[in-house]
Amino acid sequence: MDLQLGDKVIIVTGGAKGIGEGIVRVLAAQGAIPVIVGRNEQDNQKIVTDLKSKGYKAFHVTAELTRPEESQNCVNAVLKEFGRIDGLVNNAGVNDGIGLEDGNYEDFLGSLHKNLVHYYLMAHHVLPALKESKGAIVNISSKTAETGQGGTSAYAAANGGRLALTREWAVELLKYGIRVNAVIVAECWTPLYERWIETLPNPKAKLASITASIPFENRMTTSEEIANMTVFLISEKSSHTTGQLIYVDGGYVHLDRALANS
Repeated sequence: MDLQLGDKVIIVTGGAKGIGEGIVRVLAAQGAIPVIVGRNEQDNQKIVTDLKSKGYKAFHVTAELTRPEESQNCVNAVLKEFGRIDGLVNNAGVNDGIGLEDGNYEDFLGSLHKNLVHYYLMAHHVLPALKESKGAIVNISSKTAETGQGGTSAYAAANGGRLALTREWAVELLKYGIRVNAVIVAECWTPLYERWIETLPNPKAKLASITASIPFENRMTTSEEIANMTVFLISEKSSHTTGQLIYVDGGYVHLDRALANS
C-alpha cells in the first residue's frame, strides 16, 4: 500500500535503535524523510548512512532529550533544514526500574524526564509546524500503563501519562486537523529486550515462558510490526483515526492468557 508519505518530514525520537529504528526504516521505505533524534551522534549517523546507501532519504539531530531545552533545539534544527515538519513519533525512553519500595524522589523525577516530559515538550515545540502541515502525532507507549509490572513505578507512570496525553491532545488539536494516536507495545523483541533477558538466571526458559503466554502465534511482536502500525497512523491513510490507543501485542494485554496454551 502506498501511504502517500513521499518527502514527508517525520521526526522519530529514539530512532537509531530498537522500535525507533524499525519505524525509521519503514518510513524511509515509504518515501518519507525520517529525522532520527537521539543522544548518540554515531548511532544516528550510522542509520542515516545506511539508508542513504540504499537510495532513501534521512536526517538526524543529536539531542539529549532529558534536557528540556534540547527539544526546542531539535525542532529548530529540523525546520532550518527542511522548512516543514509533517509528523512526530514520540518513542524515546527506557524501562529503568525505578520502583516504589526501592526508589526515591530524584530517580522518580529523572525517570519522568527520560520517559514522559520530552513527549510533551517535543509536541509543544513542533505544534506550530504541524498546524501548517496538518500533520499527525503518534506516541509509543507500553503495556505497563495498564497491566503494571512491579518495581517500575516511574516507567508505568510515564506510560500512563503518554496514554492520557494522547487522548488529551487528540481533543485539543481537533480544531487544527491534527490527529494524535498511540501504539502500545507489550512483548517486542529488541536489542534492549534481549539484553534484559540475558540478565536473568535462565534466559532461554524465561523467554520460552513469555512467548508461550502470547495468545497469537506464541511469539514476540517484531519491531517491524510496531513500525507498520505507527507509520500507517502517521499517514493520511488513517485520516479519520484520532485519540485511539492501538495495541500491537498479539493479544497479550486483552485476550485470556489461557488461550495461548489451548
